[in-house]
Amino acid sequence: MKATAAVVRTPGGPFSIEELDVADPSAGEVIVDFVATGICHTDLSAAQVLPMAGPVVLGHEGAGIVAAVGSGVDDVAVGDRVVASFSACGNCTPCLSGRPAYCRDFISANVSAGRADGTHGFTDSSGNAVGSHFFGQSSFASRAVVRAGNLVPIPDTVPLEIAGVLGCSVQTGVGAIIQALRPSANSSVIITGTGAVGLSAVMGAVIAGCHPIVAVDTSPVRLRTARSLGATHTLDGAAPDVEEAARAVAPDGFDYALDTTGVAAVIRRTVSLLTTSGTCGLVGLADQEVSFGLGDLVVGRTVRGIIEGDVVPRTFIPRLTELWRRESLPFDTLLTSYPITEINAAVADLAAGRATKAVLTFP
Repeated sequence: MKATAAVVRTPGGPFSIEELDVADPSAGEVIVDFVATGICHTDLSAAQVLPMAGPVVLGHEGAGIVAAVGSGVDDVAVGDRVVASFSACGNCTPCLSGRPAYCRDFISANVSAGRADGTHGFTDSSGNAVGSHFFGQSSFASRAVVRAGNLVPIPDTVPLEIAGVLGCSVQTGVGAIIQALRPSANSSVIITGTGAVGLSAVMGAVIAGCHPIVAVDTSPVRLRTARSLGATHTLDGAAPDVEEAARAVAPDGFDYALDTTGVAAVIRRTVSLLTTSGTCGLVGLADQEVSFGLGDLVVGRTVRGIIEGDVVPRTFIPRLTELWRRESLPFDTLLTSYPITEINAAVADLAAGRATKAVLTFP
């Protein structure tokens, strides 16, 4: 079997479009013919540093159709329409307690770029192995070997061309609000960073009935989008009076905050804007240290990390598809589509702010 794939061969290098051979599925694996896949910040970060041995096919927000199944697979079948999400072992304490995003083997399960036995799912035209199984899927390919446990069947009512982003960015943003933070109705919330995850969080806050909902960013375009999705206030994160403007909205402090930037100074400022019993969730990943004064926390504030929205994809993604069907989660308005052959242009558009969420499509 052949696949058209975007391959990263050197850290920080461009994606090259190549035809690869796809291995047969092993036990517990399936072949998915991907229709579309989102480009996530995690993919771009991995492409810069290649934490696994290159070359590799990245991608971890795929949607497609099951083309073949390996032995021991009985929860999906050939022809099923599926979204692929992250991998988890399924056997550790967090997995067994319904928190697979905190799987003790999360790193090895998602960034090993191959199977546990060291084999790979792709071979290039020279017969050399190409890294696969990124987040259990490597969806920057028209066809890939995917761990069956990653897959979530979705109804025919949701186009596969938009569904892939439910497997990471949308579930992370929406889940961070309604699953991890769980605000009660009329709770105040401030969201810093309005990329795809932050804007998904805005939609999650609307679903939760939060008020006010404040979105902070330096991009006027994204702030306008946040307004259109239900943010009651938008603030320029670069303005010298942004902190005072936020306090004017919530003089007693915000009940909840979500940071998607990963910027230490932004996180410190956001925590300081919480009420004395407020909670700040962190989903932005960056190689930075963040320090807080004891007085910022001892009053009762909570700061916690949130991975993949703290959700179980098998149950949460169907919930997202139903919210979309009811027009309560218009995540598709954030998407800009590109053919897989234009992946480097899509990356450039994301960096320049010309696209909020890029989705790659396959012939």
